[in-house]
Amino acid sequence: MPEPSAAPPAAPERPRRSGDGQGQGKAPDRGAGWKVEPSSTGRGAPPPPTPPMLPQGRRGTWAMLLLVLLIVNLVFAFVTARPSDRAQVPYQPFFTQQVEKGNVKEISSQEETIQGELKKEATYQPPGGDKVTVTKFKTQVPTFVTTEQLTQSLSEQGVVVNAEPPDSGRSILSTLILGFGPTILLIAIFIWIFRRQASGGGLGGFGRSTARRVQPSNADRVTFEDVAGIDEVEHELAEIVDMLKNPQRYERLGARIPRGVLLYGPPGTGKTLLARAVAGEADAAFFSMSASEFIEAIVGIGASRVRDLFKQAKEAAPAIIFIDELDAIGRSRSGNVGGISGGHDEREQTLNQILTEMDGFEVGTTVIVLAATNRPEILDPALLRPGRFDRRIAVQPPDKPGRVAILKIHTRKVPLAGDVELERVAASTPGMTGADIALLVNEASLFAARRGHAAVTSADFGDAIEKIILGTERQVVMSEADRERTAYHESGHALVGMLTPGADPVRKISIIPRGQALGVTLSTPETDRYNYALEDLRGKIKVALGGRVAERLVYGDLTTGAESDIQNLTQIARGMVGRWGMSEAIGPVAVTDGRSDGGLLPGVAPTSAATQQLVDEEVRRIIDDAEHDVLLLLERERERLDRLTHILLDRETLDGPEAYAAAGLAAPDLDVQDEAHATTIAPGATDLSVAGSGEAPTA
Repeated sequence: MPEPSAAPPAAPERPRRSGDGQGQGKAPDRGAGWKVEPSSTGRGAPPPPTPPMLPQGRRGTWAMLLLVLLIVNLVFAFVTARPSDRAQVPYQPFFTQQVEKGNVKEISSQEETIQGELKKEATYQPPGGDKVTVTKFKTQVPTFVTTEQLTQSLSEQGVVVNAEPPDSGRSILSTLILGFGPTILLIAIFIWIFRRQASGGGLGGFGRSTARRVQPSNADRVTFEDVAGIDEVEHELAEIVDMLKNPQRYERLGARIPRGVLLYGPPGTGKTLLARAVAGEADAAFFSMSASEFIEAIVGIGASRVRDLFKQAKEAAPAIIFIDELDAIGRSRSGNVGGISGGHDEREQTLNQILTEMDGFEVGTTVIVLAATNRPEILDPALLRPGRFDRRIAVQPPDKPGRVAILKIHTRKVPLAGDVELERVAASTPGMTGADIALLVNEASLFAARRGHAAVTSADFGDAIEKIILGTERQVVMSEADRERTAYHESGHALVGMLTPGADPVRKISIIPRGQALGVTLSTPETDRYNYALEDLRGKIKVALGGRVAERLVYGDLTTGAESDIQNLTQIARGMVGRWGMSEAIGPVAVTDGRSDGGLLPGVAPTSAATQQLVDEEVRRIIDDAEHDVLLLLERERERLDRLTHILLDRETLDGPEAYAAAGLAAPDLDVQDEAHATTIAPGATDLSVAGSGEAPTA
């Protein structure tokens, strides 16, 4: 990953007051700004002598208004609500007897409810109650009773029958809720929103910072003892810790504490863990927030959250503000950088507020901004200038000693068997980051638990490495023809790797389906590789072609099994021609930047169509030459190829020494660390080679 371009030297700062901005002359302190009340007349007349209403007064006004509304509602309910004056009587025998006597004057019905009036008063004694005199009544018709006879009796006696709905006799509570409940609810919501806005939280409190604060006294406190494998980064950050602990030591000599530290590097290298370790070592409040959390659909929320976050940090100083994935809001605002447009208004407002807050740190305020990103090349130059992110620290994957140290940390609470050698495990994991190693230890523990082991064994670590690198085993039933073709494919990879100078040693061959592949060949370097010679890259291309050429040699045709091999070797060949100047026809000219999107990003000078055509021709030439050499090699070593294939078909999986023995070759000493092996540059080439077979073709 390219480092961010160095910013030009900062101009000498002119003396200015604590908390002063960039303008000239004196300015009121930022925390105690002037307040200008609007004129009551709108023409500049002085305001009336009455003091402005305080927030408490506004709350009292709204409370009084709500109380008045409640009183009005209660009065209205008492006036309008009329209790029912009808007696509830049974249908049988009271109502039917009154009908038979001809004492019913009129009735009205609604579904099973009947209300009516008697011609003469009648007495009725409810069960367990006193006798009551009934004139108006109400009763319920049972659902199982037929009303034909009742209707005939009422008609013969001349009873007035209508279907007008009866008086509901609504209660006071229901009248209050149905009539004025919605109004009261709306007023309550409005008061709640008003109070949130008055407290500075914005609409619904969205403008408040959502940063998570980690107190240094917590049980899960992280220190530099929990970080390993990146000693050079720890030394850089140790000075930051000392600045937070003893700021006077530096200020008395005129030194200024860095306002920002940018950690950049691949994912999983420990950038977030380093930030937490700095907070733990410095006994400082730690505010952690992802850059994407600043952005909301409501315009202005991001800037408001930035202000609130920095305000909290200043109040809790000494403090550290950690912003993860800074590129989410820190992309360049000018043009198109990294293939991504910077024209997002809300993101720009948030970025501008961050720049303003970092400029507005008062002298002596021990607040440091730590930020992490995987893509420093797309950050806005204003972020990277001196005075904001003064320090930029690269966090790269650890080397072998670093991986050993990381393994020791992650296996503190893991019981290890006597056959486990962490140095050997570290040698088998080149290119792995701290997060990868943590996953490796956890997977090994899971394997041991499934098998009922009392401790994690070396075999558990080996299976965990295979699962992470090669993928999970799949239960796929292949025909004998497919198994044989897959075995020849993988044997071709392995045999070419064994016999080609510059190729990585073969560690494992398997025709057990894993992930999307029907078979895999694992090759890892003898030591950590930082540079690759021309011969090394040619060897990688030849190994990638070994499976395809073996299939064509044995069967006379090709399959889709070499898809990922072709992608890998094409990427290497294009890097040789367009990035690393390993083509005599092109020379030391950067034509592509080697990114996964095809190298069409800015940063590389435009090339003519003729040059691009020449690049394609050189890439094809390199691959064709390698394919020709591999074909000659396998034709010459056909007997070894057949023998290795037959043994692989029988055992399905061969470790490194077994594979070399099956091919009739001496296995290299994989524990020897040949530090002088790599000499010329090929940055970015993979440290871990996995050749697969049988990947499904993609559209």
